[in-house]
Amino acid sequence: MTDSPRRVPAVNRTGLRRALAALEPGRDEARLAVLRGTLEEGRHRIRDRLGCGAPGIELVTAMSRLLDVTVRELLRHLDRAAPAGEADRAMALVAVGGYGRGELAPFSDLDLLFLLTGPVTPRQEALIGKVLYTLWDLGLKVGHATRTLDDAICSARDDMTIRTAVLEARFLWGDRNLFRRFVRRFDSAVIAGSGRDFVRAKLEERDLRHLKMGDSRYVLEPNVKEGKGGLRDLHVLFWIARYLHRISRIEDLVGAGVLTRAEFARFRRAADFLNRVRCHLHFLAGRAEERLSFDLQSEIARHMGFSDGRSQRAVERFMKRYFLATREVGGLSRIVAAVIAGDHGSARDRPRFASDAEEVEGFPVADGMISIRNRQHFETVPGDLLRMFHVSQKERIDIHPRALWLMNQNLARVDNAVREDRTANSRFMDILTSRDDPLDTLQAMNEAGVMGRFLPDFGRVVAQMQHDMYHVYTVDEHSIRAIGILSAIERGEIADELPLATGIFPLITERRVLYLAVLLHDIAKGRGGDHSVLGAGVADRLAPRLGFSAEETETVSWLVRHHLLMSNTAFRRDLEEPRTIDDFAGTVQSIERLRLLLVLTVADIRAVGPRVWNNWKGELLRELYYRAEEVITGGHGAAIAKTARVEARIGVLRKALADWPPEAVDDHVGRLVAPYWLAFDSATHRRHADMMRRGGTGRVTVATEVDDARAITEVTVFAPDRPGLFSRIAGAIAVAGASIVDARIFTTLDGMALDAFRVQDERHAAFRDPRRLERLRATIRRTLDGDLDLDREIARRRGSWLGGPVLPVLPRIMVNNKVSTRHTLVEVTARDRRGLLADLAHALSDLELSIVTARVATFGERAVDAFYLCDRSGDKVTGGAAIDGLKNHLIRTIESGEPAPGAMP
Repeated sequence: MTDSPRRVPAVNRTGLRRALAALEPGRDEARLAVLRGTLEEGRHRIRDRLGCGAPGIELVTAMSRLLDVTVRELLRHLDRAAPAGEADRAMALVAVGGYGRGELAPFSDLDLLFLLTGPVTPRQEALIGKVLYTLWDLGLKVGHATRTLDDAICSARDDMTIRTAVLEARFLWGDRNLFRRFVRRFDSAVIAGSGRDFVRAKLEERDLRHLKMGDSRYVLEPNVKEGKGGLRDLHVLFWIARYLHRISRIEDLVGAGVLTRAEFARFRRAADFLNRVRCHLHFLAGRAEERLSFDLQSEIARHMGFSDGRSQRAVERFMKRYFLATREVGGLSRIVAAVIAGDHGSARDRPRFASDAEEVEGFPVADGMISIRNRQHFETVPGDLLRMFHVSQKERIDIHPRALWLMNQNLARVDNAVREDRTANSRFMDILTSRDDPLDTLQAMNEAGVMGRFLPDFGRVVAQMQHDMYHVYTVDEHSIRAIGILSAIERGEIADELPLATGIFPLITERRVLYLAVLLHDIAKGRGGDHSVLGAGVADRLAPRLGFSAEETETVSWLVRHHLLMSNTAFRRDLEEPRTIDDFAGTVQSIERLRLLLVLTVADIRAVGPRVWNNWKGELLRELYYRAEEVITGGHGAAIAKTARVEARIGVLRKALADWPPEAVDDHVGRLVAPYWLAFDSATHRRHADMMRRGGTGRVTVATEVDDARAITEVTVFAPDRPGLFSRIAGAIAVAGASIVDARIFTTLDGMALDAFRVQDERHAAFRDPRRLERLRATIRRTLDGDLDLDREIARRRGSWLGGPVLPVLPRIMVNNKVSTRHTLVEVTARDRRGLLADLAHALSDLELSIVTARVATFGERAVDAFYLCDRSGDKVTGGAAIDGLKNHLIRTIESGEPAPGAMP
């Protein structure tokens, strides 16, 4: 795919030849040493050129040439040293695949074809064996085949993968006439008449590969080679063009009419950048690594000269450049697909939404898609840069890739006059709030660059990555996907998963407000400061331009300002604490805003990534919604309502325990405190009653209940209360391999502890495997009975708990005595790791503080654990010295559990 870039002097051919010639016969180890030295020196030179900023194509070409010289001189040396034998048939060594293309990353595979005219002779077999063993001994991964010319043609005809590899065949050594015969036969017997089949197979293969890689170029750890918008997509373009037009060089795409010169320049820029990234990946990993993993992203950013900006880290700037390059590849892919469809009539590439009309609302139709009449169209009618998407969505017809590319070339036409045009703004809101799914149209607008020009604040977050393990997509992709989820909620497509959001959507009166707020909720990320506050300011400026009234603008701004309020409250606060609900309801104030905020929160979380949302989070949000609704409507905010709810739940349990002796029911009810009755539903009350009766007093009883609907498993422990009980149970749960997402702790009036933990497995699903559940129960019992040395077990496992990408999180301790009337809230932010909750609980026990309730939330690598505490007297933790001591002790606990510097994986 190369076009003869400037050569990198990676290897001294003459020096290598002389060194090999000087070796005595049979000196295999000496030969290996010479060749190994050549490869190491060549790689070193290429790495130096990479550090100097050499273009990517120059580097992969240099690596290919380094291997060319090594392989050819090896064969030359072995062929001369081989004993004379019977007259050999002709043989040629052919480079295929990426090696045939002349592009090798530093540790890429070497694909070779030993081409023969007949059955392999003993001398040929010995030569081939020596070549392969030598290359393997050099640490090279070699894919190889030995075939006669006829076999090679048959294999290429029958197997599309082999056909693609042979398409890039390049002569290395041997009989050049045999190679030429092979190429002619391949053209006439394989390629001729099969263009449509090849194109269909390659595009289907590409689509399957995209699905396997997440079907988005904006993923957390993209695959530079195989991912969407990666190098393989560029290879597919070249394969198709080469197959259909029999070109040999990348610049021939222009002469073949596949790409314009400007498009070819984009092709080269994208290929150069992606190949440089891939070379850095290989050198840093010391192997053929294609995944741009978290731990390598920062390193590559530094090596490629990216530096920290005022509001963006170097790694985020680098990843933004990476995603922009993959977007270029996506645009080129669409253009080539359109050219193929037009020139070769490939039904496979007919647009999803096509028209047989000649014209649609003033736009000509080409290849079933709306287009423009000339290259100057957007210069004279800049408003059509937006109108074309409006027509495409309304009439359900795709936009021609050439028109999309010309949009990208004319983005400067979207100026303030277009932005302030009332009709243009109305059309944009029509697109955004379309009752047909607006997702595809918004993504197309963003890919073309029109979205970021029409909304400059949105343009600032295009391709902006957040370097953490929580956010899977870039900010712009996340925001647009959130709109797609919002639309799916409105249409009722995910009602089974999101029953509350779906049910209340028809009750929302400010539908346009909700759509705009969802689009803008992260609009100010990457600017420094609180993105919610800054985003509210953006909404205040932008909403009036888009036709919103002052009242509507205020609501959009409020939603953006408070878009994290509901999730932070539901996931990090005790919902049994009256002040929690009162404070939340006091901020929300109205049922309409409560509904808007609930739906926005659900769409936001669902759009973060494929495994972020689960039913447990849905349950917490629903609980907060209903409790806040009671307060806002004035129905149940007072203490009298709380008392009535407690009495009602006790009444339900009394009926459920009708088979118990009345005095046993009275004893059970009398030993439990009022908050217990509001913390669980009636079915759980019944399970706990049976468990407590079985356990009696003085014994340790452990029960588990799998709740697939909420994606949790409830672990209930009934045991004699004692200091440090919570931390021991939390440690045992960690040792057994479960993660705690919620904990509720109660002490009965007769001195027993009833602790309920909600846990999940490593996939954020219910912990349900029977053997693991039994091990979990046994580990808790053995720990509390003193039969298991918990500290030793935690120490033994801690190393494995620290695996995976390690991103630093600055520990932070917040102590708040205002959010609860009875308890002190301590919120701990730290790097998430297995056993963190147990360590924190143990530290609090050291200070003789009692944990009343614990809420656990994780956001990628960041854990936020909230504890409601009291001291030995049952009072809040007060006084500057006590609070400072608490903070310092927790910080030391967090730091002591981190891996030593330099030990992080």
